[in-house]
Amino acid sequence: MSGKTNSGNFFEDFKLGQKIQHATPRTVTLGDVALYNGLFGSRFAVQSADTFAQRIGYPRSPIDDLLVFHMVFGKTVPDISLNAVANLGYADFRFLKAVYPGDTLNAASEVIGLKENSNGKTGIVYVRSRGFDQTGATVLDYARWVMVRKRDEKAPAPGEHVPELPKVVDPAQLGAACPSLDAKTYDTELAGSPHRFGNYAKGDKIDHVVGMTVEDAEHMIATRLYQNTARVHFDHFTESKGRFGGRLIYGGHAISLARALSFNGLGNAFHIAAINGGRHVAPLTAGLTVFAWSEVLDAADVPGRSDVGALRLRTVATKDKPCDDFPYKIGNEYDPAVILDLDYWVLMPR
Repeated sequence: MSGKTNSGNFFEDFKLGQKIQHATPRTVTLGDVALYNGLFGSRFAVQSADTFAQRIGYPRSPIDDLLVFHMVFGKTVPDISLNAVANLGYADFRFLKAVYPGDTLNAASEVIGLKENSNGKTGIVYVRSRGFDQTGATVLDYARWVMVRKRDEKAPAPGEHVPELPKVVDPAQLGAACPSLDAKTYDTELAGSPHRFGNYAKGDKIDHVVGMTVEDAEHMIATRLYQNTARVHFDHFTESKGRFGGRLIYGGHAISLARALSFNGLGNAFHIAAINGGRHVAPLTAGLTVFAWSEVLDAADVPGRSDVGALRLRTVATKDKPCDDFPYKIGNEYDPAVILDLDYWVLMPR
């Protein structure tokens, strides 16, 4: 019977160039949207109201960008990170097509890099994962790297190759998932913020003010919503004996919390177009309160688009530390409170 179950891949099971088709297609429903909003409280108007979205040029409200990401990511977990110690980072992450209720998502990955850690117990697996809709069109494309346990510490490493990944997504690659909009009909009063693209400048820093405390029940409901099966998020019996003494909260949960908090100050940043890079700096556990602040790293035109502009943002999330003094690094090391450092592009109406 044991031969019929899936124990997941360990580090020595991966091979450079390996291609994996992930199981369980998922049709995204309005129920998924309602549960996601109930867990994070996102308030961006384009994703909240069909009437608002249709008025500016969408056929209806698109699915929240991060919900699309989480659902695609969740499909990769049984094959890539079921035996993960931690998800480490992201790069070259592009949203390529809007997803709407009723669309069905699939995922596939390719192993693009491998590196055994010096302790011989774990290794880093680099993958490029893609999400597809029911037509076969790619809706998002991203690279990530994850630390995975070895099954046998004496097993030889499956080769070593660390891929070179772009540090920034070129603005010319932005906007594919956003239809042409009528920025004149974009109602900033209904959107909850008067600040459009031209109101932001490189160097601006924004404290998103409020925090949200994380509870075990919430993060486990969210992670199950995405069909993410990583043991480290669910199995307290096992994880209580491990390094952290309990379950860790899925890193994407922290990203969604930070994104929801960022509405206060970035209310018209309605679409995440790309993620340049991201690092889960430190683990997050239940009972801690997440705060966030953002900095405008750049502002760019999107070629061929006069309706929207692109802001490159760094959003930093912390645990149990308000962000009125913008905590980030102390010398070359992160402030001990920092849990997330995310560099990404958003689109905003002109």
